[in-house]
Amino acid sequence: MAYRTLTSHDEGAVRTLAVNRPDKLNALDLETLNELTLAFAQAAQDEAVRVVVLTGTGEKAFVAGADIAQMHDYTPLQAQSFSRVGQALMLTIERLGKPVIARVQGYALGGGMELAMACHFRIASDKAKFGQPEVNLGLIPGFGGTQRLLRLAGRSAALELCLTGRQIDATRALSLGLVNEVVEAERLDETVNALSAHLAASAPRAVAGILDAVLAGGECAIEQGLDYETQAFALCFSSEDMREGTKAFLERRKPQFKGH
Repeated sequence: MAYRTLTSHDEGAVRTLAVNRPDKLNALDLETLNELTLAFAQAAQDEAVRVVVLTGTGEKAFVAGADIAQMHDYTPLQAQSFSRVGQALMLTIERLGKPVIARVQGYALGGGMELAMACHFRIASDKAKFGQPEVNLGLIPGFGGTQRLLRLAGRSAALELCLTGRQIDATRALSLGLVNEVVEAERLDETVNALSAHLAASAPRAVAGILDAVLAGGECAIEQGLDYETQAFALCFSSEDMREGTKAFLERRKPQFKGH
């Protein structure tokens, strides 16, 4: 379908979604949040899509934050609704059941950093900048920044970034565990394409099981997480892909996974 604030492109089993508001540094307004939510819901339902790459249009920004011009006149109730729409989107991405790669080429600030943190992988250009600057506007993060930053980088980093509002470069983000890899800007597409191709070639049910188990395990006691893992592990034995994968190993060939 056609979007007003996004572009969508498929290449094989990889779908690339780009926030397309370069004149606003790809800022997230309500329309963009709603279109992203729809786009990810459609990707979840499309069996031909095995991986989603998320990025922003242009070289300056991945997403530079929420649209401040739209938020300025919000009432508390409107702000609450806006926050919940954003948080629901982040949960949709996190729980997609398919790998989502954030391709971060420039600014990932505020809502943009929250969007990147909801993805399963974050590959950053060496020119990328990260930050939660909401405190400088008299606000706090509203799309999950306080919670995912805490879980990804720990309490100290979460307090530092949220309370100071400072930007950090990609190298510091890597040291905090906020990104998986930092590459030269010229190698960003090559790196993202290689990762997405590798993930797309994997068994979709196994990939979904890993995503679900890791997500569940991060929110429960280890005994519950281990039980969840056992159930997901056993479920793999009902799939044709598991038979194909083990057979290919025994026959010393590359498996051909079909998602069954």
